[in-house]
Amino acid sequence: MDAAHIRNFSIIAHIDHGKTTLSDRLLHRTGTIATRDMSEQLLDAMDLERERGITIKAHPVTMLYKAQNGETYELNLIDTPGHVDFSYEVSRSLAACEGALLIIDAAQGVEAQTVANVHLAMKQNLEIIPIINKIDLPHADVPLARMQLEDILAIAGDTAIPASAKEGIGIDEILEAIVARIPAPKPTGAASLQALGFDSYFDTYKGVVTHVRVFNGELKAGMHVKLLHSGKTVEVKEVGSFNPKPYVRDRLEVGETGYFTANIKSPKEVKMGDTVTDSRNPSGVLPGFKEIHPMVFSGIYPINTADYEHLKANLGKLQLNDSAFVFQSESSVALGFGFRCGFLGLLHLEIVQERLRREYGMDIIATYPSVVYRVTMTDGITKEIDNPAYLPEANFIVKIEEPMVQAFVICPNEYIGDMMALLSEKRGSVDHTETLDARRVMLTSLLPLNEILIDFHDRIKSITRGFGSMDYEHASYRESEMVKLDMLVNGESVDAFSCIVHREKAETRGRALAAKLKEVIPNQQYVVAIQAAIGGKIIARETVSALRKDVTAKCYGGDISRKRKLLEKQKEGKKRMKAFGSVNIPQEAFIEVLKA
Repeated sequence: MDAAHIRNFSIIAHIDHGKTTLSDRLLHRTGTIATRDMSEQLLDAMDLERERGITIKAHPVTMLYKAQNGETYELNLIDTPGHVDFSYEVSRSLAACEGALLIIDAAQGVEAQTVANVHLAMKQNLEIIPIINKIDLPHADVPLARMQLEDILAIAGDTAIPASAKEGIGIDEILEAIVARIPAPKPTGAASLQALGFDSYFDTYKGVVTHVRVFNGELKAGMHVKLLHSGKTVEVKEVGSFNPKPYVRDRLEVGETGYFTANIKSPKEVKMGDTVTDSRNPSGVLPGFKEIHPMVFSGIYPINTADYEHLKANLGKLQLNDSAFVFQSESSVALGFGFRCGFLGLLHLEIVQERLRREYGMDIIATYPSVVYRVTMTDGITKEIDNPAYLPEANFIVKIEEPMVQAFVICPNEYIGDMMALLSEKRGSVDHTETLDARRVMLTSLLPLNEILIDFHDRIKSITRGFGSMDYEHASYRESEMVKLDMLVNGESVDAFSCIVHREKAETRGRALAAKLKEVIPNQQYVVAIQAAIGGKIIARETVSALRKDVTAKCYGGDISRKRKLLEKQKEGKKRMKAFGSVNIPQEAFIEVLKA
């Protein structure tokens, strides 16, 4: 189709504001999906996405729409995730579009993630069409949503389209607005083909399937194309688009999105954001998007050590589908061989682990998540440490710096005191507060990343009765008094439970870990000491009592010295056993403690 009749757009919003429901309605209204094939969350293909009601992967789909002016347009939609941990997916999708539909929940108003996604779209100079969704709800407040659009996002409120994706209200107006307001794609004017690879997945029969948006020239089967990042030249076997299942086409022209397959067998050969060009007459690199740096690290180990190679292959396939995920081999005394994996955040970590278990049938165990610390040594060298096992001895360290994040927390006015208390508990400082409207405020705070890893998001939701939301972006590094907390079982350090914590919080964390370990370590024939230590100093201790065999059972009455002799003999035996014995911590114990 000629470029003037093509519109490329994505849908952006805060999590749970109705992106996927709206994309379902658009697919149904344009006749892309027959009524009998319709289902809820149609573009969310993963079980995980349906269960949690969130979008994890960006999904491209091509629709044909006959507008009121009688012309037929090709609309290429990319449905994007809303959660902060997947903002990388969003930035990649926006790089392939000219416009974006911004959805705001009429009952919730503008939330933290809405602000972040709008900034991403504005950076790419996209045309933004605001949509106020869920107007059918009894407590919907459309005038307030329009006012927030103007006050918080500086977007004209009267340009917003009121709609209800669930009830099908306003869908025609949205489609007409896409045709009228979003600009048609223009060729870049390069000498030959230029296409941006914005996503990919692995197919057992076709190999690597790469999602592309063509910016210049055309892409068709039989062409020899070059992937500029990896320098590899491949022959295109098949091109096509999605509706939402893949279907084969003759060619992809300027402005169109779709996929191509070639003889690419290894996931490592395709780099997300790579430019695809003609191998005989290559053109320049498209402005892709920045290299992503993982912020949270965790070790992933197979429960059965024989599954190591199998896990390695599956992590490679997963990385192809999720380019923000990185991994490298590591080994642990307690857990054997495994991988050190990097993630964008805790939800990202949770989703990757769940996908490994479900999609690839892997039995895995993950260590406590940590962040990347910068350690300056006495010899002037600066090291980046993401694993407590590699932290040097304290006498070789001049200072340890930890990564900070700028957090934007939006909450109702009445919870501002509780919110401030939570931020100070997490070692954060509130820079400034901003009143958004009569009901809500936005707190801008500087926090250490390792403090928001585990329960911060849940605590915000529970404090604000579900009305609070947060978004964060990475700030600088700051010097902090961080120490390595070791857990000793029977005098031996267990590296799987080691972590780097702030000195103030070390004792609390040590006590909690020791108490949990006491619950899960089985009783031995002798007393086992569980200790939390910083360097040589013990800061917490729990004791697992010994199993006791009743050695005096065979003595009926008689002299007490006979019983005493048997008990002394047992005591000597236990002392000897303790000197030589080692405590085998069962796998279930590791899993229980790491879950806690």
